This record gives sequence, structure tokens and C-alpha cells, in this order.
Amino acid sequence: MTERKRKLLLVNPLNTTRKGLIIHKHVIYPPIGLGIIATLTPDNWEVEIWDENFDKFEYREADLVGFTALTSSVTRAYELAALYRENNIPTVIGGIHASMVPDEAERFCDAVVIGEAESVWKSLIMDFEQGKLKKRYHGEMLSMENAVQPARHLFHPEYKFASIQTTRGCPMRCDFCSVHTFNGSTYRLRPIEEVLDELETVEHPLVYFVDDNLIGYGKKSQERAISLFKGIIERGIKIEWFCSASMNFADNDEVLKYAALSGCRMVLLGIESERIDQLKDMNKKLNAKMGIDSYEEVFAKIHHHGISVLGAFIYGLETDTPESMAHRTEYINAASIDAVQSTILTPLPGTGLYKRMEKENRLILNNYPDDWQHYSFAEVVFRHDLMERGEMMREIKENWDRLYNEPTLKRKFIRTIKQTKSATAGIWSYGSNLQYYNLAFEGERPIRHLADVFGVGSLQTNPFS
Repeated sequence: MTERKRKLLLVNPLNTTRKGLIIHKHVIYPPIGLGIIATLTPDNWEVEIWDENFDKFEYREADLVGFTALTSSVTRAYELAALYRENNIPTVIGGIHASMVPDEAERFCDAVVIGEAESVWKSLIMDFEQGKLKKRYHGEMLSMENAVQPARHLFHPEYKFASIQTTRGCPMRCDFCSVHTFNGSTYRLRPIEEVLDELETVEHPLVYFVDDNLIGYGKKSQERAISLFKGIIERGIKIEWFCSASMNFADNDEVLKYAALSGCRMVLLGIESERIDQLKDMNKKLNAKMGIDSYEEVFAKIHHHGISVLGAFIYGLETDTPESMAHRTEYINAASIDAVQSTILTPLPGTGLYKRMEKENRLILNNYPDDWQHYSFAEVVFRHDLMERGEMMREIKENWDRLYNEPTLKRKFIRTIKQTKSATAGIWSYGSNLQYYNLAFEGERPIRHLADVFGVGSLQTNPFS
């Protein structure tokens, strides 16, 4: 008689207060962490991923339920975990938020995985099967050689992009970032051949490299990136892709050349502010060292290879005033930046920013865990020394309106085509601006898609449409 398989239900919760995420699903990417957990789970288990990015959760029978969550979605994870605890079904939670505040997570779930899960998941499953589930499991930062590939067949089929990771860790210690805390402060590199092998299994023409900086730092990192891009070309892997990088993305023309030839259409650069003093305050050392005057040269080099620039900026910085934020908007609209990611300074657990603001008693939305849902980069959650919260929100919304209004986006689209000599780059950047607009304004004031603006049906090839 065949033994019944146990059921593992993995849940990707959605912060349901953020309507922009619900309306515009193109800003989201498959939950790689849950896919890796699925691969690591023994064959005598049936595994299902329930993804609230597409379907509101409905109670499912399971033997064990696992959650991953960002800070902004952890409130929802705890809410769903309570449903299972009421039915005496064990729950486990991992991910960056739970790893930063395990004492809190332990109150809502039976087990907490702290750090990267690859080194502990099989032990956790074995403990569960023996009725000895521990409260905490501390993951190690393993080598990226022979990295576990996610069970992609379990991801929802409507994701616009596939995701792949080639490195973990970051040597930078930006004040607002917790990557170095969670993944370590040194780069761990996957062998290029293993990355290419995985890319060949990805049945999607659009790919997002989820590395915090795909290029890394220094000559060896540049050579590695070139090897990756050449490998994509030589193996005939037909993809269009984008990534995140630092301003040194343009240091080596060979990097740009082979990135473009291998399918790079857009790169996200963390610019954050046009003011050197603010860059120094947030420990953004590379940008501060380069100086804002050199940025246009960086953008021009990237554009020369037909790649569009997605610039990330932060509003509500600790020394911001209405005048400084208005100046930031003027800079962005005048600069050769094709698409804009604009967020509000948000102190997340595990960051130097959070520790400092907590110590100074400046966190005003602090009824945890309920208030974590406000930590979505779209709300002011701390006491600002120079502006009241309401005033700051009004000022930021006015600036966002000047960034994302239809005439501005149309002008940027045309300028991108001129700068890159690529209609594809223009389409990608316009679509990106559209998705960030929807996040900022929660879909309240819809802007038309490119095909509607210009009356050209072929422009519906936009991956973000």
C-alpha cells in the first residue's frame, strides 16, 4: 500500500492595503525563495505554492504551511498563519523580515528560519516528520556553487518576467539597506556555466537578474559579467533582460557591448539623490565619490549601446525640505534618465536607519505587527525633523505628479528613442514609468498605454503592458 504523501503549502502573501500592486502586477517577480524550498523538499511530500499576487488566499488542507514575507507583507503572513494555528497545523516562516525580527515572528509561527534556508530546510523537514520541530533554524551562507534551482513549474504562469540569481551579498553598507545583513557583505558568485545551464531551462523570453549588483566591483567582476553575457550569446539563449547595478555599470565599454548583445534592455541604477551631502549621510559612497556632474557621462555611455536607464530616487530623506524635493524632481526631469523609480525613505528592520530611528524614538507607525503593512516605501512612517508627516506626503505626491504625468512620460519616451536609437528601449522605459506611476498613485489616475498615446498597435509589444 502506497504511503500518503504529506502536503507542504507555501504561501507568498500580498500586502492588500497596497492597491497599486494589485492593479499593476507587472512590478512583481516570482518568489524564488519558495521555489528553492520546493526543490529542497523530499519527494515524499506534495508541494503547492499559493501566490496572493494573483489569487486571494483560500484555506487549503496541509500538513505544514510555510510563509515568506517582506516587511510590508508580513502582517498578512501572520494573519494567514493564525488560520492554521487555530487548526493545529504547524507553520514556519522565513525571509528577510522574519530573519531581522525572529522574536516577533516566533509569536505567530511555530518555527522561524533565520537567514538563508538552503542549509537547514532538509533538517527542518526531518525534525517535523519526527515530531521534533524546533522554534528556530539558523541558516548558513553557503557557497553559490551547485546552487539550488527553484521549482519554476510551481510559479504562477502569468508572471511577466522570470527571475534568476547569479550572486548574493553586497560589500556596500547603505544606511537604508539590509542586504549586507541578510546575505553578507561579500559577494558570493555562482559559476557562470551553472547560471547559463539554468537560463537554458527558463521558458520565458523576459528575465530579471535579481542580483543587487549584477556587475559587482573591480576588474574581475567586470570580466565575470562579460563571460556571462558572452555565454548567453554563444549558447543562443534568446532573452531580453534587465538588472540592477551601481553607477560603475558604464566603467567598461566591453561590459555594455556584450550586455546589449545578450539582450539587456534596461538597467536600474540606485542614484537616490542629486545632493552629495545626502549621499554621504546614507553611506552611498560610490555615488558620492563620483559626483553628480559625472552622471550624464554614465547615462550617455549606456544609451550608446541601446540600453535604457531606470534611475532610483528617494524622497523624504532626513535633510529634505519642500525645496530640496522640488529640486530633485527638476533634476530627474532634466537629466537623461529614461524611467524613474521614486520611493519614500523607509526604515526597515535590520538597517542602520531603523536602528538609529528606533533609538531616537522617531518611528511613529510602530504598532507592530499591524503597522508593518505601512512600510511599503509609499508612506512616511517616521517623524521628520523639518516637515510634518501630512505636509511631507502632500509634497511628495505633488512631486510624483510632476514626474509621472502623461506629457512628461511622452516626452521621456521620445527622448529615450533619440538617445538610444532604439524603439525597444523607449518602450521598456515608458512601461516602467507606467508601473511606478501605478504604485505611487494606487491606480487612481490612470495613464494611457503607449498604443493609446501614439495610436500604434505594434507598441503593445511592451513587456509591461
